[in-house]
Amino acid sequence: MRLTFENHDRDLAGLTHVYPVVSRRARGVSIGINLNPNNACNFRCVYCQVPGLVYGKAPQIDLELLARELDSFLEWVVNGDFMERVVPHESRRLNDLAFSGNGEPTSAGRFDEIVNLVGQLMHQHGLLPGTKLVLITNGSLARQARVQAGLTALAGLNGEVWFKLDSATAQGQQLINNHEGSPEQLKLNFAAAARSCPTWLQTCVFGRNGQAPTEEEQEAYLEFLRWIRAEQLPLEGVLLYGLARESHQPEAGELSRLGDSWLEAYADRMRGEGVEVRVSP
Repeated sequence: MRLTFENHDRDLAGLTHVYPVVSRRARGVSIGINLNPNNACNFRCVYCQVPGLVYGKAPQIDLELLARELDSFLEWVVNGDFMERVVPHESRRLNDLAFSGNGEPTSAGRFDEIVNLVGQLMHQHGLLPGTKLVLITNGSLARQARVQAGLTALAGLNGEVWFKLDSATAQGQQLINNHEGSPEQLKLNFAAAARSCPTWLQTCVFGRNGQAPTEEEQEAYLEFLRWIRAEQLPLEGVLLYGLARESHQPEAGELSRLGDSWLEAYADRMRGEGVEVRVSP
């Protein structure tokens, strides 16, 4: 096993719920916690690299199995030779643990219990407060009580939310995420997340059939940033990134990477709204 930016195979470690990646956005090693080993999600993003993706939610999670896997893996990372054996020299830094994987993690029925369990193991291995705990989410379930409880627990564990926002329009969400949402629902979900835990917007941009996102789409995104400021909602910033890995969705052939200069120009427009932006081409 050797990690690269391009290979985020959830099976690399041979475990059900735990997998390591070298993350461009995390700028080091991220230990993923996959709560959707059934490849089920309530979104179907056209750039998703999960093969065999299906609509649905996380299965019932065996907390004892999750605890054993994560405890053993953290022991290897913290006290063993994981970094030397597996990680490129320039990335040998544990940046975070991340609820990510093959679907929407907050769809797990015991999500709040899981957050607390992971926090306990991070304490036991001496990873807090220095190591972040990240939730990578589409935010669609953020207003549910169990998810709110999990977000509150996450905030107490040096945690943060990476809230997916690929489009601020209903049409864009349908075309990119195959999700029938509305700008109003999006705002309610974002507010629920941001008020409970430090939150970043996570935005993937790419060409589709040779065309970059339209001016209408860009302006709608900027207007969403203005709304956040007008509502005085806390926002850590925007994680703006391009395509790095091959999509396993039917639309894969329609997608293409945008140039670094395009991403930086878009990022500058966001910065003009007073927002920190980190770009990962």
